[in-house]
Amino acid sequence: MASLRIAALLLLSAFACPASAAEVRANAQMAVNPIRKVVTMLQNMQTKITAEGAKKEAMFDKYMCYCKNADSTLGTSISAAETKIPQLESSISESSALKKQLESELKDAQVSRVEAKDTIAKSTALREKEAKAFAAKKAESDANIGALSKAIPAIEKGMAGAFLQTTAGARLQEISVNMDMDASDRDALASFLSQGSGYAPASGEIVGILKTLKDEMEKDLSDATADESAAIASFDSLVAAKKKEIDALTKSIESKTMRIGELGVKIAEMSNDLEDTQEGLADDKKFYADLDKNCELKKKEWEAYKEMQSTEMVALADTIKVLNDDDALELFKKTLPAAGSSFVQIKVTSHSMRQHALTVLKGHKGKADPRLDLIEVAMHGGKMGFEKIIKMIDDLVVELKAEQGIDDDKKSYCEAEFDKAEDKLKGLEADVSDLEKAIADAEESIATFKSEIKALTDAVEALDKSVAEATASRKEEHEDFVATLAANNAAKDLLAFAKNRLNKFYNPKLYKAPPKRELSEEEQLTVSMGGTLAPTAAPGGIAGTGIAVMAQVNAHQAAQVAPPPPPEANLAYKKSGEESGGVIAMIDMIVADVDKEIQTMEVEEKDAQEDYETFMSDASTKRAEDSKSITDKEAAKAEAETQLQTDTDSKKSTQMEAMETAKYIGGLHGECDWLLKEYEARKSARTGEIDALGKAKAVLSGADYSLVQTSTFKHLRGAQ
Repeated sequence: MASLRIAALLLLSAFACPASAAEVRANAQMAVNPIRKVVTMLQNMQTKITAEGAKKEAMFDKYMCYCKNADSTLGTSISAAETKIPQLESSISESSALKKQLESELKDAQVSRVEAKDTIAKSTALREKEAKAFAAKKAESDANIGALSKAIPAIEKGMAGAFLQTTAGARLQEISVNMDMDASDRDALASFLSQGSGYAPASGEIVGILKTLKDEMEKDLSDATADESAAIASFDSLVAAKKKEIDALTKSIESKTMRIGELGVKIAEMSNDLEDTQEGLADDKKFYADLDKNCELKKKEWEAYKEMQSTEMVALADTIKVLNDDDALELFKKTLPAAGSSFVQIKVTSHSMRQHALTVLKGHKGKADPRLDLIEVAMHGGKMGFEKIIKMIDDLVVELKAEQGIDDDKKSYCEAEFDKAEDKLKGLEADVSDLEKAIADAEESIATFKSEIKALTDAVEALDKSVAEATASRKEEHEDFVATLAANNAAKDLLAFAKNRLNKFYNPKLYKAPPKRELSEEEQLTVSMGGTLAPTAAPGGIAGTGIAVMAQVNAHQAAQVAPPPPPEANLAYKKSGEESGGVIAMIDMIVADVDKEIQTMEVEEKDAQEDYETFMSDASTKRAEDSKSITDKEAAKAEAETQLQTDTDSKKSTQMEAMETAKYIGGLHGECDWLLKEYEARKSARTGEIDALGKAKAVLSGADYSLVQTSTFKHLRGAQ
């Protein structure tokens, strides 16, 4: 019996894989005594416990390392979160305010666009109404003028009777009734029209009335046409302006709508980031507060785990030692039946079941599977017990289900990874496109800032130059004013002196004596010595003349000769009063002109100074504003350049990430395409194999092994 059991095990091992002599001996020994299975299970348990303990120890060491480094890592994480949270809150607040402002501006733009469209609609309706009215009026005027154009020549040729019978004549009668004209003209025209063809005595008067009517109608039509043309031009101008306004508002609405959407996404992302950061901060703080407690708890848990592991390992070792004892093995050999006896008894009675199960397995029309072939070979041999074949079937079913589970997981993984990677690639490509637009916008903004800064700088330089020129010009004007004013005042003083000197002679009452001057020391000394002062001014040699006259008088008295009666001679001096008055008046006129000129100069100087001060103030304000604008634009330009560099770097990194993602997708195709293509076929094949194996097992399980073995065992004992 034992030799048959060993042979069956060797046959199965030959089909499964090459085995060493030691393994064969071990299997033979286990077949001789089933208690070996128990020992092997206990040893497997020891191996599993040891492996699990190694994993737990690695986890414990990692946790202890974390405990040692948590002070720095958690502290850094908490500090970073506490710094990040206010920044996120501020950014959310600013973005929300900007979004609210944009929504308000968007609403205003939408209202303005609706108003502009309503204006166009109303203007169009009014224009159509006016055009319709003008068309009716023009048609009527053309008909009336046409009738008059035919009537006037007809009447002038004496064909009034024949003309009155025509459609134009009827139109003329209608004009006489409806037109706004003088009552006498209306009566004359009505009387003429009522005469028929027999009488036309007042044709000249009628022709005049009709020509007057025609001229008035033509003038009214011309005025109406001009008004219509002006109304059309005004309407076209209004519609064009409103369409431009609508286009601008539409662009503004689209831009603001896009910005509002982007801000909404940005706010949502920042809100999620804020929530995650706050939750992470709370968790970090809580964990940091309980760090020592948790670390000590883990140490205690590890000690308890090691203690329990040691206790379990000792129990297993003791059990194995008891079962492996030679006396115990010998006892088991005597008390337990050998496994091989059941194979001998079942071999003859279960042949039909083997063949049935083999037929079921061969009925599976799937791809070749060496493991299934191995079971068929084992069933052909007839030397292996059903329990082994059933175990092989169970093991193979487990393997097939495990393989199907692996395929399911791989398929789910591949599909999920494809979706995720492709979505990521699309997102990265969209980000690259957005970054390219942002880079183009930034470059355009930088160029605009450069041109604006240059324009402002040139304007400041031109303003400084204008200030310098204005200052130099003002200085020259002021110096000219001072010099001219001094010259005019000197001229006035000289004229006043001249006038006073004339008044001294011609108008003594108007003469103003100069103020007395103090004598110098030399002059005082001369007076004290009895001398006389030399006249400060001897105008016209008056002193010399007086001496000569006195000498003549003395000589005449000395002669004492009776002279003849003197001739009549009126020697009384007559002042040139009229001439002096004209001179003084001329001096006064000149002084008045000088005063007027001085007054004009002062007013002009004051105005020029005020204009200069206003210009300087405005220039200073303008320079400050331009300087501030230059500073602001330089800051904005620097910010745009920084953003440009950031976007350029982001674009490069995003492109690299997109390339890596595309490469990853290529790798997924290489890894997953075959599985996704063959998945259904592989699944169907495994399902067929599992179904066939289940049917074969059901066939094999139909034998009552316990009864066969029991009856055989009793029969053998009875034979003994």
